[in-house]
Amino acid sequence: MKKLTAEFIGTLTLVLLGCGAAVLAGSGVVGQLGIAFAFGLAIVAMAYGVGPISGCHVNPAVSFGAFVSGRMSLTDMVRYWIAQFLGALAGAGLLYLIASGASSFSMGPYALGANGWGAGYLGEYSLAAAFLFETVATLIFVVVILGSTQSKAPTHFAGLAIGLTLTVIHIVGIQVTGVSVNPARSFGPALLAQGAALSQLWLFIIAPLLGAGLAGLAFRFRLLSVD
Repeated sequence: MKKLTAEFIGTLTLVLLGCGAAVLAGSGVVGQLGIAFAFGLAIVAMAYGVGPISGCHVNPAVSFGAFVSGRMSLTDMVRYWIAQFLGALAGAGLLYLIASGASSFSMGPYALGANGWGAGYLGEYSLAAAFLFETVATLIFVVVILGSTQSKAPTHFAGLAIGLTLTVIHIVGIQVTGVSVNPARSFGPALLAQGAALSQLWLFIIAPLLGAGLAGLAFRFRLLSVD
């Protein structure tokens, strides 16, 4: 229960602070760079805050990568997923309650920092570009996570490395998809926003899981393992 509570709180925090930067402060206040750092710093904070309890996956793709690599059981992965999706939904709900307190707020097709692609979404990148970016970016992200937390790595710095990786992924990819690399992060806002965000949610589940699975295989077959 401690682990699941930690995953719930960690994922809630990521969505509330990361998506919150985009919704509450992204327009002319902190900009794209500020949003990128908000996601990265939220992960750094949770890595040291709840990491000692649950490992701070706060991301179904990370848990899937850990499962494929052999570091996690199927039962534990499913339990983590439940906590993560519920945490993301709670984070999006809290963000909605805060954002709706402004008279200028409206629920658009990609409200609450929802991910997307195509016409009407940020850089208007194609489905193929969005899928490729999310797959490769998640692959890189999970490689850093699994690599920096393996037995011979300097694990005291793992949280910083993981957070900075998420930051640079956002710097590069916000205009492409808003950056998911995390099915739960996409699920919470999309479920509340409905419309286009919800209809495009499938990509932000499949592509991150694919990328994470490839990263997990690289460690399972010791291609990137120092052991």
